[in-house]
Amino acid sequence: MRLAAIDIGSNAIRLQITKVIEYDKLITFKKLQYVRFPLRLGQDVFANKQISEYNQERFIKLMSAYKTLLDLYQVDHYYGCATSAMRESKNGKELAQRAWDELGLKINIITGMKEAEMINSVISLDLDDKIYLHVDVGGGSTELNFYYKQKKVASKSFKIGSVRRLEHHDSPKVWSEIEKWVKGELKGHKEKVTAIGTGGNINKIYELSPRARKRKISLENIMRVQDYLRNLTMDELLNRLQLNPDRADVIVPASEIYVHAMMAAKAKTMMVPDVGLKDGINYFLFEKYYKNRGKIFVKNS
Repeated sequence: MRLAAIDIGSNAIRLQITKVIEYDKLITFKKLQYVRFPLRLGQDVFANKQISEYNQERFIKLMSAYKTLLDLYQVDHYYGCATSAMRESKNGKELAQRAWDELGLKINIITGMKEAEMINSVISLDLDDKIYLHVDVGGGSTELNFYYKQKKVASKSFKIGSVRRLEHHDSPKVWSEIEKWVKGELKGHKEKVTAIGTGGNINKIYELSPRARKRKISLENIMRVQDYLRNLTMDELLNRLQLNPDRADVIVPASEIYVHAMMAAKAKTMMVPDVGLKDGINYFLFEKYYKNRGKIFVKNS
């Protein structure tokens, strides 16, 4: 069985095609194709409340290309979902309808809670009984989730993300709301909190830290990378570090959100499992359509 996830974010739009392999009672998700295109819908929406005609046309062209890949890979089931940018856009529903009318491609505009739920389905597979704070920073929103004894016990979506932060469309109030919510949920817990970070920016921060090991990075090392990046020019970010332009300008704003959440929870370490919404979508499709479920092993390469 072949599954596909289309993740329409505020900073980029991703397509991941996965093959489900069953062998010796073990289910493996084998990635067949991954495409990330830097179409920054959030830049339009957070400034003007709607997607420009120019980016509408680019969006339809990109969806046409993704639809072609779905057909070429003979995908059995797909799920296209759009997050905060299209969710907040005045013409987001209209654009999703156009993708259906012109291409036969269904796009679901999901809530922040649904977004968190999908990512959590993958994150929760490898947790133990300790307490964890999952921080997922997107372009337009940040989802925070607490896990305790392998179960999600609290979840909240905040209107702050890397693109929204970059464009100064985040409210100063949201920073105190994050701190207040995190501290409130931890009231009565004495255990040390371990953070879990998802999103392209924390993965890149992990890669840039020479001290990070085994998909874990300390708060201290995140802040070291943050300071290092702040002192580089855009030319150095693009050429010395070879960051993509749409990563180079948002990585520091995103890092500020991860650091803020960790400090509120007094978390000293963050796990960086290299999974995201696209993986959650494929797992959602697997749960919906696959009948012979065994032990799951998510393989991303």
